[in-house]
This record gives sequence, C-alpha cells and structure tokens, in this order.
Amino acid sequence: MALNKSMHPRNRYKDKPPDFTYLASKYPDFQQHVHTSLTGRPVVNFKEPEAVRALTCTLLKEDFGLTIEIPLERLIPTVPLRLNYIHWVEDLIDGQKQPRRGIDIGTGASCIYPLLGATMNGWYFLATEVDDICFNYATKNVEQNNLSDLIKVVKVPQKTLLMDALKEETEIVYDFCMCNPPFFANQLEAKGVNSRNSRRPPPSSVNTGGVTEIMAEGGELEFVKRIIHDSLQLKKRLRHTQLLNMDFSCRWYSCMLGKKCSLAPLKEELRKQGVPKVAHTEFCQGRTMRWALAWSFCDDVIVPSPPNKKRKLEKMRKPLSFTLTEAGLKELQAKASAIGCAAHSPVDSVTALLEKNLTDLRVLHKRVPCRKQEQSLFLTAVENTWIHGRQKRREQKRQLRELPRAPHCAKTSSETAVASTAPATTSASTQTSNSSEDSSENKAASAPELAGQQQTDSGASSSEKSKHNIPGEQKEVVEHVPDEDVDMDSGSVEHFLFKCLLNVMPEESDVVIEMHWVEGHNKDLMNQLCTYLKNTLLKSVTKS
Repeated sequence: MALNKSMHPRNRYKDKPPDFTYLASKYPDFQQHVHTSLTGRPVVNFKEPEAVRALTCTLLKEDFGLTIEIPLERLIPTVPLRLNYIHWVEDLIDGQKQPRRGIDIGTGASCIYPLLGATMNGWYFLATEVDDICFNYATKNVEQNNLSDLIKVVKVPQKTLLMDALKEETEIVYDFCMCNPPFFANQLEAKGVNSRNSRRPPPSSVNTGGVTEIMAEGGELEFVKRIIHDSLQLKKRLRHTQLLNMDFSCRWYSCMLGKKCSLAPLKEELRKQGVPKVAHTEFCQGRTMRWALAWSFCDDVIVPSPPNKKRKLEKMRKPLSFTLTEAGLKELQAKASAIGCAAHSPVDSVTALLEKNLTDLRVLHKRVPCRKQEQSLFLTAVENTWIHGRQKRREQKRQLRELPRAPHCAKTSSETAVASTAPATTSASTQTSNSSEDSSENKAASAPELAGQQQTDSGASSSEKSKHNIPGEQKEVVEHVPDEDVDMDSGSVEHFLFKCLLNVMPEESDVVIEMHWVEGHNKDLMNQLCTYLKNTLLKSVTKS
C-alpha cells in the first residue's frame, strides 16, 4: 500500500503502514485479495473493487473496531485519506476530544466520516444523503456500531445541500461542515476524457461510485460554489432573526477537492463574496493527491498554516531507488555477458542491462562522470514507451503471426548465392527504413541523436525479424550498440517528458539503483520508468 511521509502528522498510517501479512492471517475475507509480488512483498490489486472494499472493511475493523457494509456499486472510501480529512478538521476547530457538532454532506453508503469522528473524538454528526441505497446502508452501519446517539442520518431531496437539510434542525450552531463533492461533470470526465492531463499516468485504483456520488452538474467546481452560496444565505438568515445573537450556523465550512485546478477559482469566489477567513491544504497519501478548502465567517477562529512548500521541494529531491540483492546478481552478470558485455563487476553488468533496456525503450541516455566503482547515466525521455509494454509486445507478435508466408520450396543454386550476400544489403535497407520512421516519430531530437538511436533501433528491428523467421530476411546476430555515440546535450532536445540521473552503486554485497529527478513535466513518469526497469531486472533473475 503506497503511503506518503507527507500525510498528516497524526495519521496513524503515516509511519506504520498496514501489515498485509498480519491482516491476511487474521481476516479470511481479506486474505483472498493478498498476493505476493516479484520482490516477495504482500500486495493488493487496487483495481479490483472487491479488494479495495475488503481492505477498507478490514482496516476499520482492526484499527477502529467498526463493522461496516458497502455495496460494490457505491463509493468505496480509502481509510488513510479519510483520516487525513478528519485530522485537518481537528486542526480547524482546535480540539480533538471535546464534544463537537458537524455536518457531513453526502455521507455515502459507508458513512465513514461520522463513524470515524464519533469513534475517535465523540463528535455529534448530522449526515445527509440523497441516494436511497446509500441512505439505507449508512443507517445500517450506524446502527450496527451502536452510534445512533451520536450520528443522525437524514434523507434529503436531490440537489439539497445545507439550506433544506437544516430546516428541521433545532441545533443552531455547528462547529464544522464536511463534504466530498462529486468530482466530475459528466460520464466522459469520469472516464478521464478531457479531464486528465495526457502526461499523467492512468489511475492506480478502481473508480467506484454511484451517479450522485461521482457526477454533478458543473462538477466539483459548481457543487462547491453552491455550498458557498448556501453558507452566505445561512449567515444572512441567522443575522436577520438574531437567534441567540449568533451570526452564523457553522463555524467552519469545508470541502475536499479532486482537482487542484478547482482550488484557485473557488478561493477567488470566496474573496469576491468577502469571506474573511479562508484555509486550504493538501492530503497526501501514496500516489493520490487531494486538496481541501475551508472558510469561516467567524472572527475568533484561527486559520491553519498552508502546506509547507519546503516539504514539497524535499519530496521532489528525494530519489527513487530499488535494490538488487546478491542472490540474483550472478544471474544478471551471466545475462549481461550473453549480450556481449565484458563487465568485471556487478555494477558494470547491471549498468549494461539497464542501457540495453533503455535503448529498447528509446530513452536517450549517456554515461556521465561519477565516483569510483559506480556508474551514472543521464536519461532524457522523449516519449512514454514503458506503459502497457506487455500488451504492445503481444500485439506485435500477433501481427507477425498474421503476415502472409511464401510456400515452402527448395532453393535453387542462384537463390542460395543471392541469400549468401543478403546480410549487408538487408541491414542497410532495414536501417534506412527505420531511420525514416524514427524521423517522423521523434522530430524533437537532433540529427546526431537520431543517428545513434537509429543504429540501435536498426539492430533491434533486424533481430526481432530474424527471431520470428520472416521470409526474405537473413538471420544475423546483432550486438548491443554502445550509446556513447548518442548526442545527449540537454539543449539539443527541445521537447521531452523528463530528464533524470540514474546511479548504479555497490552497497556491501548488493547493488542499489537510484533515479534523481532533474526536470520535466511529471515525476510520476519517472516513477513508472523506475518500476519498469526494476521489474524487468527482477524477471530476468526469476526466469534464470
């Protein structure tokens, strides 16, 4: 389970991630969703709704004593993220254990915020819900955990936020309001069309949820604007009636956002409406980021500090790394020797294998000076070739199988003579063909870079064709072309995804690979490449 050191300091999972092995041994329903990775670690497939639900239910039971039920067709919350939100609300209202009153807009089937707030802090909750299925499950989850005295679940009409929900409430002042707005405006956005940057990797977890939970007219931006409008109306209504001499019904209004781009326009809307107190933060948990916005009309509330930019810079500087243990290095050295590497140390062998993989992926790279007994490569990724590599290879093999083949027949002496002179001609023609293809696919690279890359691509293409015995091609052994000939001047590549420094270092009997971010559009792409290289090397060891 990917967690983040930038999680809220009080989040129980910040320094102690869930122990999947222990949880699997204790909870049979969770055990069936735990698998062993190539490195021997227990993992859960977050793209399976059943696995996500099992993990959420298991963590709530183990760490909070809560027993809940969630239908697969409704939103399945992740516990670390919800805890981050709860702890931030604690910061807003400046008190964890005192009796507080809160509103949860759209509590969902799990009713997770009220259940956590009531269990951890003894908070009272008014939880609203528009969906019949979610309302029934939320009510049941509250009752079976004996928390009906702290949590009131109410069914409200569609498009109801605060105004109508508070009509029949006798309580005048609430300490806070929480909300997970529907992120998307329509089905296309929910599927990532026109709403997700093309450079971003695909989501690492499944997207579950009913229509009312994930979609609303105008998406989260318009949804939160409606809450802002309701908060302004409530403020005016209570000032007009002078109930208990209070000018507000809620000390802090807050929402969690799924898109960072929603934060700025909402802050601008609050500024235009003259809201005096505004706070925002980030929720960091693994690869998932969320943003939260809160506002208040009270003069006596304290606004928490915004996210620490120094922390963000340190996160960017921290290298990605993985370790190859002594047990598998001998196999890797043998594999490096098989491709023509005359390396004498494990570091050199691993470096040679990494260079070959990078060449296959068309990632530009060159060796740069480094400390003794180490190797360093400067990488420039121009296109994302490491995503869905397995599917691409299967498709290539399928296309090769479907190529028309000439009928088997004995060669004449003249054909044999021509074939004997074919390798040089074939290699030259293949190189010319690949050169034109590379030129059209990668216009950003300079001529020297393309020249070096075309040599390696030419060899790889010829090797692939001979491997599948394509008619008319002569089998030949193609050695890995060193990439010292490739011009890797950073100024020669105008358009790139990212640049990084890859270090291969000895550590006692093991070898450690580190990737240091230099510049680019998205650090997640470097993370993906690091994972690809790690898995490729580990598979080599496993197959051996």
